[in-house]
Amino acid sequence: MSVFEIVYWAAIITEMAIRAPISQKQRKETKSESRAGKQEKILLGLLFLAMFFLPLIYSATNWLDFANYSLPIWAGWLGVILILLALLVFWRSHADLGLNWSPTLEIRTEHKLITNGIFGYIRHPMYASQWIWVIAQPLLLQNWIAGLLDLFVFIAFYFLRVRSEEKMMLDTFGEEYRDYMNKTGAVFPKIT
Repeated sequence: MSVFEIVYWAAIITEMAIRAPISQKQRKETKSESRAGKQEKILLGLLFLAMFFLPLIYSATNWLDFANYSLPIWAGWLGVILILLALLVFWRSHADLGLNWSPTLEIRTEHKLITNGIFGYIRHPMYASQWIWVIAQPLLLQNWIAGLLDLFVFIAFYFLRVRSEEKMMLDTFGEEYRDYMNKTGAVFPKIT
């Protein structure tokens, strides 16, 4: 396994460690609404396939070697920097969001609109971290399948999910969320 593959798997383990305590507590919370449809569940499954399962096959076997490519060493190190940035944004998102995070489109009974911390700059920092991740992945896993497929799956997921999520937040928080939308960018800070 290359140093870049090791970094990738260390990042996967770090993401799981960041999310695990919140996920465990979140499961016990009462939900007032769930909008998780079949399409979302399928896309989440495809994300798991592209972010975990195919990279695992790539790293543990030679089955995907036919799709390998080579990049200059600096590209791999750029991938390391990007994946570390993705982890930082992912951690900050979870730290600021706490139990208001959900893996699917759900509203908790005591759900709050979080507008502080990283959420004071962007509405969807978790998606911002995933954008950074899917750019880093093909730099670290230099394989057309294990490296790039996550990007294409995430593009579809992002554009389908964010629209539904913003509608759910508007339905739940109304004008408070609309004002928040006017003050912040979706995944990049708004330049005023």
